[in-house]
Amino acid sequence: MLFILLAIVVALVLLVVLFPWDWLRGPVNRYVSEKTGRKFEITRHLDVKLGRTTRIVMDGIEFANPAWAREPYLVKAERAEVGIRLWPLLKKQVVLPFVVLKQPAVNLQVQPDGQRSWAFGDDTGSSGTAPNVGHLELDNGTLTYLAADKGADIAVRFQYDGDTRTTGADVLPLRYDATGQWRKQPFSAKGRTGNVLQLSAEQIAPFPVEIDARAGATRLVVKGSIGNLEKLEGIDAEARMQGQNLSDLYEYIGVVLPSTPPYALKARVKTQHDVWAVEQLQGKIGNSDLAGDLKFDKTAAVPSLTGDVRSQTLDFDDLGPLIGMAPSSADGGNTSAAGDTPAVTKTRARKPVPKGGKVLPATPLDFSRLKAMNADVRYEAKRIQHIKELPLDSAQAHVVLKDGALALDPLRLGVAGGTLAGAVRVDSGKSPAAVTAKLEARAMKLQRLFPAIEKTKGSFGNVTARVDLAMQGNTVAAMLGHASGDVGVLLGRGEFSNILLEFIGLDGGEVLKFFLGGDRNVRLRCGAAAFDVKDGLMTSKAIVVDTTDTVVDGEGTINLGTEALHIVLKPQPKDKSILSLRSPLIIQGTLGDPSAFPDKGALAGRAALAVVLGAINPFLALAATIETGPGEDADCKQVLAQTPAPAPKPQ
Repeated sequence: MLFILLAIVVALVLLVVLFPWDWLRGPVNRYVSEKTGRKFEITRHLDVKLGRTTRIVMDGIEFANPAWAREPYLVKAERAEVGIRLWPLLKKQVVLPFVVLKQPAVNLQVQPDGQRSWAFGDDTGSSGTAPNVGHLELDNGTLTYLAADKGADIAVRFQYDGDTRTTGADVLPLRYDATGQWRKQPFSAKGRTGNVLQLSAEQIAPFPVEIDARAGATRLVVKGSIGNLEKLEGIDAEARMQGQNLSDLYEYIGVVLPSTPPYALKARVKTQHDVWAVEQLQGKIGNSDLAGDLKFDKTAAVPSLTGDVRSQTLDFDDLGPLIGMAPSSADGGNTSAAGDTPAVTKTRARKPVPKGGKVLPATPLDFSRLKAMNADVRYEAKRIQHIKELPLDSAQAHVVLKDGALALDPLRLGVAGGTLAGAVRVDSGKSPAAVTAKLEARAMKLQRLFPAIEKTKGSFGNVTARVDLAMQGNTVAAMLGHASGDVGVLLGRGEFSNILLEFIGLDGGEVLKFFLGGDRNVRLRCGAAAFDVKDGLMTSKAIVVDTTDTVVDGEGTINLGTEALHIVLKPQPKDKSILSLRSPLIIQGTLGDPSAFPDKGALAGRAALAVVLGAINPFLALAATIETGPGEDADCKQVLAQTPAPAPKPQ
């Protein structure tokens, strides 16, 4: 009896081992096609090796996509080996510990409603209807991925060459080339990966990958690993990126970044649960260096960017695109972002404004993107160089973006040896964008306000100013052209040189004759100017200049929309002087091309002290904040209050 039982067992084993499984190829084709609603065919040969995990070997396989898919086949391969666990089938679960495809063509597609071509059953949008694949092993073949609503249409060709190049201890034998669109933007990529993709949530080893991708003028080089391919989590990679403008990345990754000149950056990138960390960021934007750490969190409904970024040296020309100035043109070609040191295209100096032309930046600023994300980022530039328009020394800003409202608060700039501090806010919810600026300047050195003229060392004095403006517009020029509010400026005891006045663009000789006569410096005891601003028109509330010999009273307008200016200065001598016969001085023209000349049609009138003091009343609070220059002992409020009244003009 024992012999008979043993013979039966052996016979059954031999039946299982030697069973001509290929006889079942037709029934299997029909059964799978019926159950999945897709045409399935093993075209040449079928073999099965039974076990706890049953191994199915198919020579020639064709598995159709749903009728709505662009490509006819989900999978088409010369050979496929599939491991399947039998017990989960009783629960209607398809568990495939491994899938090996030889020379495959894989075509994946996702519909706008969430349906996926690789899911089966009535609800193809549910993750539970897709097979649970442990790992996928590939060799030579192709893969396509289409998600039209996300702007993704990607074609990948890969080739197994058995190369033993490694990233750490991981082999990368699979070479690939990819082309297509991501977020409706064209791109191409090439590189190497492992040929065994662990797709299950229980992925044991990180998947090694090397990427060299290009999209327009942007290039990304990545070398690292992915901890979980199923969810694209656990990324840990060294990344290098270079391009012409950081704002271009919005089209590919949805992160709002400012307009910049050419850049080259490198960093360590890590991801976990939809949180991307950019650590040890280093590189250059234009001629400015950049370093710091950033974190991009996509777990909330509106993604957010946080971090701290700093520059040892900031080149002011690199800020041009950010504030709407025309970008500098480029010379030369880009160097590879894969090099040891990031390098960028060198920029030429910005073309000077033509004489008489407008000077306010008029390049449109795209505020609509401010609604795409929130941000809380701190930035510091320790040194600022290559600046002609304004002698900036340093910069600090806390940038907060929430629900489309942008705030630079606090904003602190080192300017001409002093500071310019306050807050700037932008509300992109209005059209055009609404902007407010509340800024205060303290202790700025007059001789440094005009750094292009070395000889202005003969000009000195501290400048204090306050700006409180509300604006609307999508360019700096448009904002100022519709600004309303107040502007005030105070100048402490100092001296104006002839060369300074020439640099300002006025007729230095005429101005000096107007103040004192002769070609020599003008000694200033104090100066003040206040303007009421309404819809871009600055109208003087008071203009007072107190020199050692003369008090000058002024009035006029500056149109920020047209950039036209018209200022009239009237001298009031403190004692008998030829100036008592001088006519007013008229300053007019444009901000880009001012000119000065005497008004020969009218003699300068004399003003009583009460009139002068009345004109400066708006400054009394501001005057208390002024800081005098080195070795000076007068403050503006006291100097102006003690200025002798000029004698009344004879009737």
